[in-house]
Amino acid sequence: MTFQTTEPPFRFRQGTRPLLISMPHVGTHVPPALAARFTAEARQVPDTDWHLERLYDFADELGASVLVATHSRYVIDLNRPPDGASLYPGQSVTGLCPVDTFDNTPIYEAGDVPDDDEIAARRDAIWQPYHAKLAEELARIQAQHGIAALWDAHSIRSVLPRFFDGKLPDLNLGTAKGASCDPALAETLRGIAENATGYTGVLNGRFTGGYITRHYGQPAQNVQAVQLEMTQSSYMQEALPFDYLPEVAAGVQPHVRRMIEAVLAFVEAKRG
Repeated sequence: MTFQTTEPPFRFRQGTRPLLISMPHVGTHVPPALAARFTAEARQVPDTDWHLERLYDFADELGASVLVATHSRYVIDLNRPPDGASLYPGQSVTGLCPVDTFDNTPIYEAGDVPDDDEIAARRDAIWQPYHAKLAEELARIQAQHGIAALWDAHSIRSVLPRFFDGKLPDLNLGTAKGASCDPALAETLRGIAENATGYTGVLNGRFTGGYITRHYGQPAQNVQAVQLEMTQSSYMQEALPFDYLPEVAAGVQPHVRRMIEAVLAFVEAKRG
């Protein structure tokens, strides 16, 4: 089976400093033939990490490379292992090619879910190119600078009973429980998150980093990786029409920037 899409699998901007920012869940494109199989709710792609490019609009100024997904996570989830193995065994999760929304409602009308061949075709068309570019850019950065950092940028509704109780902390840092980056860097970032006035922060709480953080973070080989899962209420409307709220975002954006600057300072000091 082939997978037909008119959109490239990613957008990419190369920077000048030893940091790559990955945004695997900002994509909203669903090819029309696939969208026709979706429910009306799923066609709204409500579980998108909306507006992160705008929230991180300082990335170019700081010299970071930026890799951005184009397709919806409902087409294929770039932050899942290619074999679809669960990231959080024993907990509720969505899969490589999800069949249900975060609200546990069906994505596919009439149960027309993808089979193994269709999943493989989507993986070849979108997942593989994204990860090939991610790996290529980290290798280029490391070859040029002697060290590389990866920041995996995410956001999620602040209240999602399927995945966690109550309201999620605003700034959820994940380092694969300490395996994906140097402890000193993790502690610096934790301090920024926990001391961000008006916001709550946690390190390796409910979200410890997905496939990207866990797979690419190799601090012993000079590749530092961190995931930030933010509450969407920190910068946008959490319900339709999912608008960006500039005045709200202006509160949290400096703290996010401070964390990115801390990553750059850490790796550049290590390199030196």
